[in-house]
Amino acid sequence: MLNRRRIDLIFEKEIIEAMGCTEPAAAALAGAKAAELFGSMPDSGLAIVSPNMMKNAMGVSIPNSALHGIRAAVSLGIAIGNSSSGLSVLTTVTDKEREMAKDFPLEVRIDENAPSLYIKVSVFGSGHSASAVISGEHDRFTSLELDGTELPEAPMFFPECKAFSEDDFLATLTVDDVLEYAGGLSPSIYKLLKNAVDTNLRISNAGLTEDWGLSVGKIMKSALEGEPKTLDEAMRKAAAAAAAGSDARMSGSVLPVMINSGSGNQGITVTVPVAVVASFLGKSEEEMIAAVSISELIGIILTSQKDRLSALCGAFTAAIGTACAYAYLLGGGARVLDATINNMVGNLSGIICDGAKDTCALKIYSSLIASSVAVQLALHGKRAGGEAGIVGDDSLSSINHLTRISHEGMEQTNRTILEIMLEKSK
Repeated sequence: MLNRRRIDLIFEKEIIEAMGCTEPAAAALAGAKAAELFGSMPDSGLAIVSPNMMKNAMGVSIPNSALHGIRAAVSLGIAIGNSSSGLSVLTTVTDKEREMAKDFPLEVRIDENAPSLYIKVSVFGSGHSASAVISGEHDRFTSLELDGTELPEAPMFFPECKAFSEDDFLATLTVDDVLEYAGGLSPSIYKLLKNAVDTNLRISNAGLTEDWGLSVGKIMKSALEGEPKTLDEAMRKAAAAAAAGSDARMSGSVLPVMINSGSGNQGITVTVPVAVVASFLGKSEEEMIAAVSISELIGIILTSQKDRLSALCGAFTAAIGTACAYAYLLGGGARVLDATINNMVGNLSGIICDGAKDTCALKIYSSLIASSVAVQLALHGKRAGGEAGIVGDDSLSSINHLTRISHEGMEQTNRTILEIMLEKSK
């Protein structure tokens, strides 16, 4: 029997509000927690980060600041000194805090052996110290210390999730399970998903009406004025709307985003396009929200298998979820969703993540255009088969192969990407 309650708990944990890119937000949160434990503004600090954390925070604008990167994010968090806002810690930054952060003596080191998502912030002053570690998830504190003594606060685990990891559970879910879940959403999850759609449409609209970053969404939508007349036009408009949200978010917009698997770009990708296409098709709000539950859950499943931070672009894996939501809205069942996933894996599997920055909007747009191709092929009975490269005989096999590519095949790719980015920053 499908464990609906367990999926509900995962949704409640993974679909939350954040402001700005989640890697700088997590870095700021760790800094804020360390300073909060310390009790006052420290004299100096040390941030130890994983290569992926460094990579993903290097090029993105920090909200309420003209700064970029881990050093700035951690320093701002330390200056704020209050972790109660979670991943929205940068929502309100005062001029005084910006000034305190600007010249704060913070050393940043990369730990090659750290988990993919990892940051430890330690602060020092007057013979005292405090540290906070975020690991595994963007807002999960796994260690807190004061003057070298481990504090008893427990990591953020759900009571029902202690027996086995979420990743293991998510790996057991099939396309049929996803469709079953979408068919009976609880009122609280329905409300959560509706809020996610509404929140992300607001930042999308900001990107469509104002100039942010590369203005990918605004420019691509300019050729689609008026209501779309065909499904293809609706899907291109949906891709532009999602890209616009990323344009604004990556360029420092203070509007919040409802994230998916720790990523605002993924959160935008699995919600905004689904709402646009559902509107074109004349679907009810209930049908749209059911479709969003599909894209959200498949996005979470795929991220759990590839790691939250990896060399494989999250916009691509999120767009697989969106393609499945499209298939559902167009009347496709499990076989069509299965074929849609295979078609996506057969197309853009090699798209790399080279950190969070304004070109993420380009990758979101391209991945969503691929989604429209994948689902239309699937609806015509066409699917990439097991004889095609890394594509498997079914979607589960394809996802397993994609996981292997991410874990085994792209480790050196990830190191090379970071080396190039660090060389450019010198």
